[in-house]
Amino acid sequence: MPNMHPLRAELHQEVHARPPEALAAPLAVSHHVMWADADARAQSRTHLAELLAGAGLDAPPAGANFFRAELQSFGLRWEQHTEFVSWTFLHPMQPDEVFALQCGEPPPAAALQVPAAWRQALPGECLTLLHLWAVPRQALDGAATVRVLFDPDSVTGSTVISGSSDLHTDMHLHADGSIRMLVLVGESAPGKVSPRRLGRLVQRLLDIETYRMAALMGLPAARESLAWLAQGESELARLAQAVRQAMPQDEPALLDRLTRLAAELEGRYAATHTRFSASAAYFSMVEQRLADIAETRIAGMQSLHDFMQRRLTPAMLTCRSAERRQAALSQRIERVSGLLRTRVEVEQQQSSRELLAGMNRRQDLQLKLQSTVEGLSVAAISYYVLGLLAYVLKGAQKLGWPFSVEASIAVAVPLVIATVWWSMRQLHRRIVGH
Repeated sequence: MPNMHPLRAELHQEVHARPPEALAAPLAVSHHVMWADADARAQSRTHLAELLAGAGLDAPPAGANFFRAELQSFGLRWEQHTEFVSWTFLHPMQPDEVFALQCGEPPPAAALQVPAAWRQALPGECLTLLHLWAVPRQALDGAATVRVLFDPDSVTGSTVISGSSDLHTDMHLHADGSIRMLVLVGESAPGKVSPRRLGRLVQRLLDIETYRMAALMGLPAARESLAWLAQGESELARLAQAVRQAMPQDEPALLDRLTRLAAELEGRYAATHTRFSASAAYFSMVEQRLADIAETRIAGMQSLHDFMQRRLTPAMLTCRSAERRQAALSQRIERVSGLLRTRVEVEQQQSSRELLAGMNRRQDLQLKLQSTVEGLSVAAISYYVLGLLAYVLKGAQKLGWPFSVEASIAVAVPLVIATVWWSMRQLHRRIVGH
């Protein structure tokens, strides 16, 4: 057998993570989603262990992100995600509870089977609270139940599971802060509903509401960003106009304003990019789950998919718009900054050319002065050499020099001057060549 990759088993089991469980109607489901940071997610594991210990059950394995258990009067499903923890409580309904549901008096939610003090201490902040009832069609008057449970102006109606069952909700928050869903389960062909199929449907419905709310977490940040972006775009327009009309002495202040605007934009981008990316990912999962339940709209009602498209899609488009405008503003700031930097560089080059021209003029002047000094130096050196030569000739005359000192000096003057000039030129060439 070849060597196995150390992550092979873990990665393979990912396809079996969070499997749907077989569910039988009539059933009441309460789904709590607690928005939680790392500490709260760790506390949720301890909180679950406390409940299980009270029922004489073992705690979930270390590192497990999914756990389900059957307690005395309810089932429990616990899931830990990146940003939230979900708690799902399932309770088989009794005939009197089904009757109360039809009368518009929903029986106690499945979560109420859990000890109240423990339930109220769930770690994190409640983002979603959903009560779902799955009841056989023949067990109640479906139309009457829909009328008493939901707002007739916004109730949705669609058939699911190959057209064998009906799904209804109004997506309204009720007095206890919950959203309600009702599934009228068919038990005859076509598409007879098996416990597995019902379990998959319930899980997808819970996912739709969970991911819908998680996706909307980016909307407040998008609205805040759009408000600031309107100001930022106006500020950039003013800066672009100021750059066009600016004098050289104004450019440092303009560059400082551009830098500050870019820094604030980058700070906001860093704070919102992760949130917008997460919202897009959650929204894609909502769309996938809506496609999975394969709704067919009931005549006279909108489907859950239609409702989501009309209400959720604009919110997600707002997030995308904010993200695109942030990127566009960043590019525009970079272009204006580039223009200003180019202008500064051109002015610096012009100043450099003027400085070099001034240096060249000074160098020419220095050369002229040097030439003048060299001429004076030749005359001075020649004068001293001729003076020394006069002393030599006077001494030589006493020793028998036949010519007069004055005549000899007169003859030596051009020779001395030429010799001094030639020596100065040779020295100059050696220095310049070195």
